[in-house]
Amino acid sequence: MFRQVRRFSLVAGVALAAMLTVQVAQATPPAHAPAHGWRAKHDPNYHGYKGYTGREWERDYGISGGRCNRDEVGTVVGAVIGGAIGSTVAKGDSRIIAILAGATIGAIVGREIGRDMNDSDRACMGHALEIGTSGQRIAWNGANPGLEYSMTLGDGFERDGQSCRRFTIERELDGRNARERAAACRTGEGQWRLVSS
Repeated sequence: MFRQVRRFSLVAGVALAAMLTVQVAQATPPAHAPAHGWRAKHDPNYHGYKGYTGREWERDYGISGGRCNRDEVGTVVGAVIGGAIGSTVAKGDSRIIAILAGATIGAIVGREIGRDMNDSDRACMGHALEIGTSGQRIAWNGANPGLEYSMTLGDGFERDGQSCRRFTIERELDGRNARERAAACRTGEGQWRLVSS
């Protein structure tokens, strides 16, 4: 009997030692629940979205496909304004979305176009300026039913050492169209300001 207990103890000890030396396997997150930053660290083919000035962006919010996802943009902008990710944005190099700065958009692109724009619309414009390509058209729905904006990116230029871009912005509501040409310059990390062209 004593021999059986000793043999059992020996087997149990060896099994326990083997379990303690086994390395924990790192699991890849499933596609439906990706880990934040996992793709950039582990996918050799992932390079983010290269911006107009060379900066890489983690998300494009639909800009590459020609349609800004205003709902996603609104969630991010709301979190920034609400302070949920303000500390990340304050660092500058970690900005997660580009935005067209300033509330005076109507003064430059025309009152008809700018009067119904809010922070989400300015973020769609800013991110389009940041990662869209020349000649590309980006569209999105405005806050009001039937309101649609579209922006066609033009050529780039420099002004006072800042990278700038020309663009055409259109607004359609209830069959009425308004169209303006404008320009914006990149004033900071992910911030664009309208300028007279």
